[in-house]
Amino acid sequence: MSKEYDFIIIGAGIAGCSVAHFLSKYSDSILLVDKNPEVGFGASGAAGAFLSPLLGKPNKFKDLVTNALKFSVSFYKENFPNEINNCGVVRIPKNEEDREKFESYIPYMDFPFKEEGDGYFFEIGSHVNSQKICEQLAKDVEKLLDFEVYRLKKDEDFWLLNGNIKGKNVILTTGADIELIEEEYFNIRAVWGQKIDVFTSTEVLKNYHKACSISFSKYDEEKKKNIVSIGATHHRLECSVKDCNLCIKGVNINKLTSHNYSLERCENDTKELLDKANDILKLEDVEVRSLKVGARASSVDYFPMVGKIIDSERTIEKYPHLKNGSHIKNNMLITKDNLYVINGVGGRGFVLSPYLANLLVENILNQKDIQEEILTHRLFKRWVKRNH
Repeated sequence: MSKEYDFIIIGAGIAGCSVAHFLSKYSDSILLVDKNPEVGFGASGAAGAFLSPLLGKPNKFKDLVTNALKFSVSFYKENFPNEINNCGVVRIPKNEEDREKFESYIPYMDFPFKEEGDGYFFEIGSHVNSQKICEQLAKDVEKLLDFEVYRLKKDEDFWLLNGNIKGKNVILTTGADIELIEEEYFNIRAVWGQKIDVFTSTEVLKNYHKACSISFSKYDEEKKKNIVSIGATHHRLECSVKDCNLCIKGVNINKLTSHNYSLERCENDTKELLDKANDILKLEDVEVRSLKVGARASSVDYFPMVGKIIDSERTIEKYPHLKNGSHIKNNMLITKDNLYVINGVGGRGFVLSPYLANLLVENILNQKDIQEEILTHRLFKRWVKRNH
């Protein structure tokens, strides 16, 4: 007989591990599943994991990022103080046009800042250890790693994974790989990127951001050098997530087999990152320690997707007038029973994910509302209006 769980989370990146953490406060019947051999191994492992303000004039997306940044920095500091460095970030304009734009945003700043050198220092700026944070978030839940979920089907009161693992509730946090979400309206844009960790004799005392980001340095006693993270590049590639959603360690770079994210691309990205980093701060005696590649999952409107998944077939069957452009309220749309999602966190995964995971868990267990602009409902409504 197969084992049954109250909650199964598919995807052990920062979103899935954050959900696992908040769910573990309510339940001890949780299974965290991932196709990779470790948590935080794919796109989350390749993330720069910088926490920095979004600049600009007021809008709903900026409000979302601001609220998430306040929540997540406090959350990391309180729960995982050894894995976050809240040393601040110096934001440096890339050119004069960028500086003028920054100055136009000053009346709308959500966080205090001061001028420093060629840039502006924000105390809220932080950097986290991406994989260690994921490990700590998920440490208290059962895990099934190196396990590919190829089939997800509803069977009476349970969801079945590959026909034999039962879950009353399933939360999909699979990032750019959305094969398990069999809904045409649910669209993701994969943005491939690379980050590198380097050894350097240069001590870096705070985070910097210009055309790339540089982390504060940690001293390596064995190497007698500082370790600095530099990230990240951006590529839109026409390829399968399964080809590229991997972690590449520097010592194994020659074993890279993907025909899409080639060794040549890795070498070019490494050079690009080092050039951009040195435009910010001169790093001496640099030696690449490791590099990681992954696909960040972005939605078409940049907002994340959180909550239940709309069942398009059943909804259109019940409300055929939707195909003529009619509007109905969100609570009338039919959702898939006990199937939830967090996706589309893009390049701000370590800012957004704890905040969104807490919202989702409180929605599932305590019926607290999720703000309309991040529900999956908006995607369905746009799709049905455009395609029918």
